[in-house]
Amino acid sequence: MSLRIETFNNGRGGNAFFKAITHPLAARRMRALFARLKGPVAVYDPDGQMDAVAELYDVSSLDLAGTFAQDVTAIGRPILGRPAQPVTALAESRARTVLIAGFEAERAGAHIRHLLPPDAAITSFDALRLPEALVTHPRRYLDPLNFATNFAFFRDAGGLSTRLVTANYWAGYGAAAVRLWLLLFDEDGTPLAEWEEALPPGAGTVTIDSRAVRARFGLPAFTGQLFLHAVGAVGHDVVKYALDTYGESDGTTSCLSCTHDANAWPADFYAGLPAPAAGETVTLWVQNSQPCPIPPGAIGLALMGETEVRRLDEAVAPFASRALDVASLFPTARWPQQFEIHAGKYMVRPRYEVSRPGRRRIAHVNVERTDLTSDPKLAELGNLFGKGFLVPAPILPRERWRSLALPTPMATTQRELPIAVIAYDAGGREVARHRFGRVPRRDCPALDLDALLDGAALDAGYGHLELVYDFSDGGEGDGWLHGLFRYENRVTGHAAETSFGAHVFNTLLTYRGEPQSYAGRPPGLSTRLFLRLGEEAQDTLCHLIYPASTPWHRESATDLVLHDRAGRAIASERVAIPCSGSLFWYYHELFDRVTRERAGPDAHLVVRDETCRLFGYHGLLGRDGAFSLDHMFGF
Repeated sequence: MSLRIETFNNGRGGNAFFKAITHPLAARRMRALFARLKGPVAVYDPDGQMDAVAELYDVSSLDLAGTFAQDVTAIGRPILGRPAQPVTALAESRARTVLIAGFEAERAGAHIRHLLPPDAAITSFDALRLPEALVTHPRRYLDPLNFATNFAFFRDAGGLSTRLVTANYWAGYGAAAVRLWLLLFDEDGTPLAEWEEALPPGAGTVTIDSRAVRARFGLPAFTGQLFLHAVGAVGHDVVKYALDTYGESDGTTSCLSCTHDANAWPADFYAGLPAPAAGETVTLWVQNSQPCPIPPGAIGLALMGETEVRRLDEAVAPFASRALDVASLFPTARWPQQFEIHAGKYMVRPRYEVSRPGRRRIAHVNVERTDLTSDPKLAELGNLFGKGFLVPAPILPRERWRSLALPTPMATTQRELPIAVIAYDAGGREVARHRFGRVPRRDCPALDLDALLDGAALDAGYGHLELVYDFSDGGEGDGWLHGLFRYENRVTGHAAETSFGAHVFNTLLTYRGEPQSYAGRPPGLSTRLFLRLGEEAQDTLCHLIYPASTPWHRESATDLVLHDRAGRAIASERVAIPCSGSLFWYYHELFDRVTRERAGPDAHLVVRDETCRLFGYHGLLGRDGAFSLDHMFGF
């Protein structure tokens, strides 16, 4: 029931054509284009894209004169259900309009003009082009940087608000001026507001607060999606952000939660959605990121490792949002069971919300890949790559927080996970190890770090864990190892959770694009992480981890650089983190009040290290014990 479109390819990256035809402004123009086509219409499809368009838009009103192809191997294959004819046969089509199913079609149009039936007109998808003011590289319309876009869950309702923070990281790649074009949709997919935000030059930040947006446009309460389009982007074609949810729901339920940016391309499957624990409600936010409706039954859930899929039996309008209580489909499922989401390429990485009396938190799932196979070399590379692929996650200060880890299958081909967990103290000393063995796909157990660390002392009271492969009993691996990590305040009961996947860290040898680099070729052996800072009433916490697949430099040389809103450096602190160690710290303790006041509102911090690759987690700490945690983004 998935859309038959390619949104992303792990070899080639994102599909710019897909972004070009599903942009909300292009969606408006596509419907207008189809409405004014005079039939009969001949569809010339030189690049084989028209059937993908038909997955997203209703083409049933087209009075087809025929479909035509240029590649001789495509002749006879169906396009819009009609056998494709050679483009040289256009003259016999009796078409009044020839639609070229592509962008930058001037050349293609010139080639066929002499083949047109008498009085036939030519049009193309160039009629869908965005306004020139929104195009970064007008000479190449399908340049991915013209579609540096993303979606964000955005809400201001019931006492809950959202705050999106991002940085002008494009400036580091030479961007002269960057701005965001924004479109807010309500729960039914109706546009509520459209505006622009200019990003400061340099590494400055922009904050989009739902309370300010609601006041600026005089909006009613809303729960929906915010579409972001970066204009002037260089280097990165994805809008990265940190998103905080906070407030009091109906004056009774405390919420302070953060999530990472969404993957910008809809996928067939997502995984890592937890079943509710006793007394909890888990809500999946089904947010349609497509210009077509999600039909009833197209979205479904399956318990991980099971074949039965139970489906949402209602339609979801274009760009609309629906709250799906997972208990309505699986009333008896309980943590640590987890779900696989059959998403059908209708939504970008969705959010889920976990509620219990007096508490609420929000997190995201991850893309479950369909293209992976087992890689036997992973078990053979140990001497060269040491621990190889690993997932680092915090063990928060134990006197305050309880830490739990749940391995999450994240590829449809993973039948088992031969894995282990290694616990390290802050100084990089291994203090405990747990071998899960060859865990069947359906039976991933949660590991309580209290039990693993029973009797073990952690220097500084905190540390980190690494989820790694363990092939001592055999088994299969593909490098796409993931885990969900849950943290609970021992006193207040507030909780937060985050999830992430494996990479190779801090080794000079490379394999399959690892150690990954944000800029340039691997190996990635340096750090540039963005840390958004909360409002003054909230402290910001940060847990930096120095993971190493093989031994690397004994200590990091890490600079924590505080910037004001405009990107000017205000203060800096140098810290040294031991290899395989970590550092947990608070913003209000690291920088005094005078320095924080100099930085001002909407300040941010950049974690910079030219000697090693760090992995970071950030969160906010409220006065009532509420807190948030998620991984940081790098650039």
